[in-house]
Amino acid sequence: MIDIKFLRENPDEVKENIKKKFQDGKLELVDKVIELDTQSRRVKQQADELRANRNKVSKQIGTLMAQGKKEEGMALKEEVTRQAQTLARLEEEESKLSEQVTEIMMQIPQMIDPSVPIGKDDSENVEIERFGEPVVPDFEIPYHTEIMEKLNGIDLDSARKVAGNGFYYLMGDIARLHSAVVSYARDFMIDRGFTYCVPPFMIRSNVVTGVMSFAEMDSMMYKIEGEDLYLIGTSEHSMIGKFIDTINKEEELPYTLTSYSPCFRKEKGAHGIEERGVYRIHQFEKQEMIVVCKPEESKMWFDKLWQNTVDLFRSLDIPVHTLECCSGDLADLKVRSLDVEAWSPRQKKYFEVGSCSNLGDAQARRLKIRVSGEGGKKYFAHTLNNTVVAPPRMLIALLENNLNEDGSVKIPEALRPYMGGKSVIK
Repeated sequence: MIDIKFLRENPDEVKENIKKKFQDGKLELVDKVIELDTQSRRVKQQADELRANRNKVSKQIGTLMAQGKKEEGMALKEEVTRQAQTLARLEEEESKLSEQVTEIMMQIPQMIDPSVPIGKDDSENVEIERFGEPVVPDFEIPYHTEIMEKLNGIDLDSARKVAGNGFYYLMGDIARLHSAVVSYARDFMIDRGFTYCVPPFMIRSNVVTGVMSFAEMDSMMYKIEGEDLYLIGTSEHSMIGKFIDTINKEEELPYTLTSYSPCFRKEKGAHGIEERGVYRIHQFEKQEMIVVCKPEESKMWFDKLWQNTVDLFRSLDIPVHTLECCSGDLADLKVRSLDVEAWSPRQKKYFEVGSCSNLGDAQARRLKIRVSGEGGKKYFAHTLNNTVVAPPRMLIALLENNLNEDGSVKIPEALRPYMGGKSVIK
């Protein structure tokens, strides 16, 4: 959510930003919110004047009563009563207008970084850099679930009967490899100075609306019936929520945290849930990283975060490249986003395995995450998040890039301590 003061003073810039995100239907919201904000401030001023006058008259009443001027005092009391009725009406109007302003402001997208390429959707994202040499072996790479099935590592049929499409049972060494990836990613981030955390896997609605847009909420979140709770779609949600309504000392920043959690996603509007695969699913596990920092440091942390993911994949000999997300592919709260994609020898192309996002002060403004700076000056922090690893997709990349012609899978050296010393899955 952008600053209402910035919007008041720069409506044309805000409208241009909306156009860059190809959301022209929201252009009218800028003028509408300015009109409502003007009304809100006018009503607030009237209410403030009445409140100030009430305090002044109350003192006068006390003085008159002390002087024995009862009639004059009672007349002023009647005036205060009349004004109280007017004030109550104004306060109700003020509250309604404030809610309307907030509701519209939460629909207006965050100002994107000048470096973001302009494009309508993810087809116009821009490749930045490649890491590692993509290899296509001289034998055919089967579909990832076929690799797993031959190793007795997955049971989709039973999962479908138990929960439906988008779920799976991982078995044996494949399940162990899944856990090894999560454990390795945890230690990898701890070694880089991040504090490990296991957060709540459910969050309240005020946290949900604080960390994402309404559109994302509708397409992703599972609601717990009868309770004000949602299952998290990523641990970033509860990790950022950890700082809700806090004032943090500037000298204690940045907070750098890495968190493990299961993730639950409706995947509404996605290209269908595959019956055969684990690429797009309703439930998975993930290691995440988040940073809460000073505004002037967020660009630096953005580069550090995506580099962490690249370094982790390269430590497992998986080729990756980075893509700068274009304006139309950015969620409304994001200032900038960069995807890390891993090489798929089977498809002979890259596919997404992680996404790094700088949200500026958007989440902090919604959740009231403030910083106390020099001289007690308070300002909103910046928040960032990035996927360390999400094993279902990581497993696809790992299996395809380490498959041997005989159907066995080589275990990267870095993962072997987490696999009891095994070097291959047969």
